[in-house]
Amino acid sequence: MSLLVVGLSHRSAPVSVLERAALTADAQAKLLQDTLATEPAAEAAVLATCNRIELYADVDKFHAGVAELSTLLARHAGAGLEELTPYLYVHYEDRAVHHLFSVACGLDSMVVGEGQILGQIKDALARSQELHTAGRLLNDLFQSALRVGKRAHSETGIDRAGQSLVSFGLEQLAENAPSGDGAADAPSDSGTSVEDWAKGKRALVIGAGSMSSLAAATLARAGVAEIAVANRTRSRAERLVEILGQPGGTGVAARALPIGEATDELPRADIVVSCTGATGLVLPAQAIEEATAGRAARPLALLDLAMPRDIDAAAHRLDHVHLVDIESLAAASADAPMAADVERVQHIVAQEVDAFGAAQRAAHITPTVVALRTMAADVVAAETARLHGRLPGLGEREFAEITQTVRRVVDKLLHAPTVRVKQLASEPGGAGYADALRTLFDLDPQTVAAVSRADASSTDDPNRGRS
Repeated sequence: MSLLVVGLSHRSAPVSVLERAALTADAQAKLLQDTLATEPAAEAAVLATCNRIELYADVDKFHAGVAELSTLLARHAGAGLEELTPYLYVHYEDRAVHHLFSVACGLDSMVVGEGQILGQIKDALARSQELHTAGRLLNDLFQSALRVGKRAHSETGIDRAGQSLVSFGLEQLAENAPSGDGAADAPSDSGTSVEDWAKGKRALVIGAGSMSSLAAATLARAGVAEIAVANRTRSRAERLVEILGQPGGTGVAARALPIGEATDELPRADIVVSCTGATGLVLPAQAIEEATAGRAARPLALLDLAMPRDIDAAAHRLDHVHLVDIESLAAASADAPMAADVERVQHIVAQEVDAFGAAQRAAHITPTVVALRTMAADVVAAETARLHGRLPGLGEREFAEITQTVRRVVDKLLHAPTVRVKQLASEPGGAGYADALRTLFDLDPQTVAAVSRADASSTDDPNRGRS
């Protein structure tokens, strides 16, 4: 295993840099393809969220891999390498596994313990499978990360350590909302619940992806009076409206509109949540200012969960407007209390990293063991054929018994050393046992490589391991 990850996140870079580095779905696909076209990389996957962009690869050279992956990230982000380098982090082999498992458990999230990252990891795996850029290593890695993340949430109370960005963002709006009684700049009492704050309000949700859908559902459950959903693709907005209005659902009044009408909807809205993939501003400050003119008794709450941002940061300075965005969420969560369960999750991650490394090291020696047994079988076949030629009068029954006896002898001689070498190879530093086995038995490297290729071809099915 030569797993390498190069990336940047809210922990290593300011929001302005993360905005520059944000990649569209098409840009992510091109990045994957270009990564495989480089000499050091045999597999590639991209994990892109609102507060991180990470490129994973199976490389044959560490330094060349770091240089290539860093250059590709900068190129596709439209940034200079010298601009991005101070904020990049690099993890290799077991440390890279530890990093992804920690990310999957929510330990590296802006809001510790949030579970939405699991869906984003699943999407990253699916994208790599569809583009055939994920092989054995990355398939195993990302599927293991999904399992570890689910284990952390089911076996611990990590969920109590934080919430999704949607919930956390709405809580920030509720806790710091203006009172609305004429003193528009005075915050409401600390600790106001989202339900108390949102009840009866009109909401505008811009976007119809997973984050926007979660926001719409959360607002509906909180008791908003109505939700307008604006999206570039009208059918997706209508689908979200249909889900919100299903029998047994939230029962909220909901309607769909084109994204071009979002600014026209602003004067009616009390709460706006925006999370699109747009590369430019969806709500300029001027449009917000015009929409809020003369509405001091009804302040406007804005939650921008997009990266790059959808809502003009200048809205911070407008009267009767309260904007919460990724940058302010990062600042608010920096001092959030850590639950005691975090330590239990860290223990789970350490266990799973050891297990994953052992499994990968054991798998590394399997082709050599298979090649050894294949060579032994060929020797048995050649020698028994020679015996049959020397003793043409030997009966078929006797010949079969001799052949079976020779095979049993060879199997017994090989059993203990092959089992033991697999055990040794699974331990740290055990990678050299495969080389020792090839040297001791003079195994043809091409035969071992052929076994590896045949085994790896079983992972080419794009549906393999989908969750």
